[in-house]
Amino acid sequence: MDLSKIYQNLSTQPKYRLKQIDKAIFQSLIDDWNDVTTLPKALREKLPQEADLKIDAKLFELSDETTKALITLEDGNKIETVLMSHSDGRRTICVSSQIGCPLGCKFCATGSMGYIRNLTSSEIIEQVVFFARYLETKNEKISNIVYMGMGEPFLNYDNVVASIRDLNNPDKLGLGIRHFSISTAGIPEGIERLADSGLQVNLAISLHATNNELRSKLMPINDKHPLEEIFASVKNYVEKTSRRVMLEYLLIKDVNDSISDAEKLAKILDHRLLMANLIPLNPVEGFQASDNQTIARFKEILDKRHAPYTQRHTFGQEIDAACGQLAGK
Repeated sequence: MDLSKIYQNLSTQPKYRLKQIDKAIFQSLIDDWNDVTTLPKALREKLPQEADLKIDAKLFELSDETTKALITLEDGNKIETVLMSHSDGRRTICVSSQIGCPLGCKFCATGSMGYIRNLTSSEIIEQVVFFARYLETKNEKISNIVYMGMGEPFLNYDNVVASIRDLNNPDKLGLGIRHFSISTAGIPEGIERLADSGLQVNLAISLHATNNELRSKLMPINDKHPLEEIFASVKNYVEKTSRRVMLEYLLIKDVNDSISDAEKLAKILDHRLLMANLIPLNPVEGFQASDNQTIARFKEILDKRHAPYTQRHTFGQEIDAACGQLAGK
């Protein structure tokens, strides 16, 4: 499904026709033009040949919690997107923003793919529409969208923001703006642009280390954008938006899970609008997750320092659908 082709084919149509199309795609969630009975018959016959609504995807269902989709794009490239079903009824879609990733983080399978290209806003939206259709069959709806899949969202800023604006549009999906989250490895320009955008989306920073030496070993992008530069951008973001920023922290055995690491993280969190999200590492070659005893000790130190944090529930390890495991396969 290529939205840009659809809109090109409708460029000569009146505006009300475009609204009919948007309602059909994003609200009625049709996958066959013949079902859009508000369109003239001639247009219903023309559109399938020029702008198909079909999405080429293969599903991998782990349980009631996690479903991964492998989507094949028009050029043959493949991307992955994940549906996370929470016990409280929330349904979160984790979308990709690039094919592969240029950052090469050592703990991330996507980084091992290298970088192929950015996704268009249409290709990002396609992932959401696919799972919106899937959930419709279960009488369920999307609750949240997180840009935490393949790729670095802020290296594809324009397409990511365009997709958010479309999906937030009440004439389209109409998902509330605070139900969107963007996770970045730390691209100051993107953080600053988001601060000036007026979009009240949630921002998460992939931190994973409390000093530049270790962070550069784990995340080579830190050589270009060290912690001091990232936190200057975060400070500016917080001052402009008054929005809380989440600091994502993978707990990696014997790498960043020491008492000293916990104390340094607690010091960073000494700000009312910063919170840590502790994430046990998902299996990736070369690294192991911290054990439960170490994680408990780490959390105890944060508690003693009154440092705000949450711990993420891990979804989808068994089907390579968890954080850091998406690799287009």
